[in-house]
Amino acid sequence: MLEKKGFPTKEQIQSCFPEKTVILNPKAIIECYEKIPCNPCSTSCPFNAIYIGDDINQIPVIDFNKCTGCGVCVFSCPGLAIKVVQTDGKKATFKIPYEFIPYPKKNEIWNAIDHAGEVIGKAKIANVIIGKKQNKTALVEVIVDDKIIYDFATIRRQVYE
Repeated sequence: MLEKKGFPTKEQIQSCFPEKTVILNPKAIIECYEKIPCNPCSTSCPFNAIYIGDDINQIPVIDFNKCTGCGVCVFSCPGLAIKVVQTDGKKATFKIPYEFIPYPKKNEIWNAIDHAGEVIGKAKIANVIIGKKQNKTALVEVIVDDKIIYDFATIRRQVYE
């Protein structure tokens, strides 16, 4: 699907996630599907939870036992392919990279968007973090229904007519 339509299959997405019991605590999810020369996620992780190996073209592997869900890797990924997720079984909280202006504001309701660009629900903005070093990428914390945990990719401002 990625090669034909530009977005991953549900199976590819689910392969990036650990068991739901693991994401009762925040964990980074790396949606990196192709071998490319890239390693900022592994070099930026303060807990050495992301491993690429000697060949910089390898797809990163995350050790969920070491990952704390701090989000440093989210800021460092030039492909915007990493997000942090946590679920309680009813609601899922994501920390996603966001580079469009204007940034969302806390407590706003935006559209939840899937990997194909379609609206799949609502996303409540819980927080917006703009780091001192990352002046172009915000880390947006959103809350969505857990039913869309594998479908959720990003947010889009709601348009009212």
